[in-house]
Amino acid sequence: MPVLEDIISTLDDDAAVKEVRIGPFWTAVVSQRCGLASSMFAHGHHQRVPAPDAGKLTEKTAWELVQEVNSESDMMRCIACSAINSILQVDLNRCVEINAGSVLMKKAGNKKVAIVGHFPFIEKIRQVASSLWVLEKRPIEGDEPAEKASEIIPQADIVAITGTALINGTMDDLLSYCRKSSFVMVLGPTTPISTVWFDYGVDMVLGSVVTNVEDALKKISEGAIFRQLKDCVRLLAIKR
Repeated sequence: MPVLEDIISTLDDDAAVKEVRIGPFWTAVVSQRCGLASSMFAHGHHQRVPAPDAGKLTEKTAWELVQEVNSESDMMRCIACSAINSILQVDLNRCVEINAGSVLMKKAGNKKVAIVGHFPFIEKIRQVASSLWVLEKRPIEGDEPAEKASEIIPQADIVAITGTALINGTMDDLLSYCRKSSFVMVLGPTTPISTVWFDYGVDMVLGSVVTNVEDALKKISEGAIFRQLKDCVRLLAIKR
């Protein structure tokens, strides 16, 4: 995964892991900061151990957890992406505080829009876009299967890709399908807020920074979805 490898290569710091929380929707690693990633794993038969070092993860450093980014375990890849966000140096002076839905509403008017992943603003975008495709690995009514990405994304004027594509290993392919003339966004709390994305044709990167770690961890442990974390995070963006 070249884009993820390049982001990892910019990590200058390491830190002890203070906390690892794995909730049904969000995974958090606390080291220098609290890093988030989506919890993207299925509960299957228990013969396979998704987190071999469970109970000992806080004995590791954040950098050691980052090395699990290519693990065969979905859970360990989620932890790795959280660990990246826990030690990534975000240039706050370059960031603007804005949410992805607002950006898309301004840009999507009479445009062809492809969104990879499900977001709460999709129906609003549908009202203003000339065409809207939603690509999903688990499609619901109105969605397109993720397997059609190579067919759909090249048609889009605006492409918004969930940062969770880093976890399932599809990000590089998805970026390769984008036209050079398209406006490309990567978004969601899993997304590392890094300028490396701009080397891969991304125009805007939208992620989050946790501002209240204790409250965020409690809510994650109790099954919070992202809108229930809104008072614990800042939604930040950088653009090319």
